[in-house]
Amino acid sequence: MRRTDAITLKQLRALAAVATHGSITRAAEAIRLTPPAVHAQLKQLADHCEAPMLLRGEGGGMDLTEEGRLVVATVARIESELEACLRDVTEHRKGRAGLVRIGVVSTGKYYAPALVATLKSAFPDIKVELIIGNREQIIAALEARQVHLAIMGRPPRMPANVSEPLGPHPHVLIAPPGHRLAGVANIAADDLFDETFIGREDGSGTRILMSRFLDRIGDGRPYEVITMSSNETIKQAVIAGLGVALISQHTVVEELHAGRLVTLDLPGLPIERTWFLLHRADTPLTPAAQRIHDHIAAMRGSFLPKL
Repeated sequence: MRRTDAITLKQLRALAAVATHGSITRAAEAIRLTPPAVHAQLKQLADHCEAPMLLRGEGGGMDLTEEGRLVVATVARIESELEACLRDVTEHRKGRAGLVRIGVVSTGKYYAPALVATLKSAFPDIKVELIIGNREQIIAALEARQVHLAIMGRPPRMPANVSEPLGPHPHVLIAPPGHRLAGVANIAADDLFDETFIGREDGSGTRILMSRFLDRIGDGRPYEVITMSSNETIKQAVIAGLGVALISQHTVVEELHAGRLVTLDLPGLPIERTWFLLHRADTPLTPAAQRIHDHIAAMRGSFLPKL
């Protein structure tokens, strides 16, 4: 019964050496074995393949049988694949290739694709995958080691992480241009609490920030909130006059430029936060992930949207 797991590289290389040098003696010298050792390797290979690999040629040399030629051709492919594998391993170890997964909170989806395009251009042999989710989802991905790097606002307490500031992340209160408070300076909190607020789902960093802000300026006063699952839906709801929203300025740059939305002037706004690049403290970055990390950090937030 043929057993492929019994065939070794030593046996295959012995046959290839005989094919190259024409005799067992010269093959043994080339691969630094004794002739009896080469003979033993060849016999084992023939037994495993259940076919002769060599026959005595004219002048006492060794010629390959048809079966031997098939095996030698396979040996050449194996050697080529091994060389390619070693090159790939070297590239990975030096950080010139590999896979890097970056988790970005959903607010960052307005600039993250362009950032990934920049990284792919700078590191064409490194595969960069982008994972978008709310704050809880990205923290969970970091916990499960499903991402190498994460970009978010306030770094979480757990898992323990190493963070680096990337740039400013302002949050503004938006309304449609015809809103009754549009253009009013220093809006009083009492006027604001007559409004309906549109916010992200629980677990979103933006929702947490909005709740803390309204609780602070209203001293715990109740307010009406409509929950929506995406920034895009929130923007369209505000444009339609359904309410006002506290939202990342980076998500509404185009609408503010175009005049489809305006910001409301309230003491304490905009809320200045910071974008952070972080990774787990207990897990060393792969060489590729380290190169991506250093490149993003060196950009100093130049990829963030500008108003």
